[in-house]
Amino acid sequence: MRQRLARVLGGVAILALVAGGAAACKKEEPATNGGSTVSGLKIGFFGALTGDAAGLVTPGKNGAELAIAEYNAANPGANVTLVPFDSQGSGDKAAPLATAAVADEKIIGVVGPAFSGESEVANPIFDKAGLPIITQSATRPSLNSKGWKIFHRGVGNDLSQGPAIGRYLKDVAKADKVYLVDDQSAYGTGLRDEVEKILGAAVVGKNKVTEKQVEFGPVVTAVKNSGATAVFYGGYTPEAAPFLKQLRAGGFKGTFIGGDGLYDANMLSVTGKADVEGAVVTCPCGPATAAKGNFVADFKAKFGTDPGVYADVAYDLTKVFLEGFKAGKTTRADMQAFLGTYNGVGTATGVTYKWEANGELDPAQVSIWAFVAKDGAWANPTQLPKS
Repeated sequence: MRQRLARVLGGVAILALVAGGAAACKKEEPATNGGSTVSGLKIGFFGALTGDAAGLVTPGKNGAELAIAEYNAANPGANVTLVPFDSQGSGDKAAPLATAAVADEKIIGVVGPAFSGESEVANPIFDKAGLPIITQSATRPSLNSKGWKIFHRGVGNDLSQGPAIGRYLKDVAKADKVYLVDDQSAYGTGLRDEVEKILGAAVVGKNKVTEKQVEFGPVVTAVKNSGATAVFYGGYTPEAAPFLKQLRAGGFKGTFIGGDGLYDANMLSVTGKADVEGAVVTCPCGPATAAKGNFVADFKAKFGTDPGVYADVAYDLTKVFLEGFKAGKTTRADMQAFLGTYNGVGTATGVTYKWEANGELDPAQVSIWAFVAKDGAWANPTQLPKS
């Protein structure tokens, strides 16, 4: 009896070991909540969440958080989370952050990277891992030419924004002498190049500044000596704000214009109300405070402030990923395929999101807007002609 029992128990032990080994070898699958909703999936958010450039990115992160909160409320047990990757806008930080993102298998998509320079570093890592991304604000045109299958852009690129700025200077500002300045970044230089193509002989001088530069005396002098009636700046707020302040102190009273890299609250506050007055910025995005549906009210209720630049865009792009989850796309490969055939209207922006083979937004959906600094705020939103 004891021998028989031992044999039986031994067989049970062997079966338990086999079952345990099989379980150990089986890849962990996403959990469900007892129904069809998959629980515990993640979306990454990649960009400058702290530092001088955060004003351009944190509104978008808040928009993404709002989209996920609404999805979780409507889908009990989904428990989708947003995982932030704070690049501080630095290409040096982009590689380890991207590596960390791809290592988390529950991250099925990424909103961002927010800037073009960090995109050039992070996107090859995302592409190798097959992790699909949709950037809400990286506008350098060449990002679409790298062969990254995972690349999608949720706004127009600088082949749209640059010419629009050039035409604004010629047709609206009536500037016949324009001085061009850029910060040598992937974004700033690329945008300057497209502006210059439109202006041609109206360009009376060019100059470059560097990241973290604070003294712009020689550039201010060069602008004044050129006789320019307008200055274009390609780059970001941290350098543009003190540059404009010094430009005004040096006596320049002409038009100052830049792209979406200057379209944040810091450009207004750091420059100062008097010196920034009349400055113009453009963006491949409409005013977030005029977004459609309940977005503005819901955003303000959750965060206690009006939505800032790209908040509505990031909200809608996050919802694209969430629609994928709802449709059962719980792997990176399935999500990539989902984006390849996606065709849907953003509830906040009203944009029809449909991507071409190179990851660019359908050209018919691209729009460029201009905003003017007035009384310490970005005002007078105007959609610019496409040609």
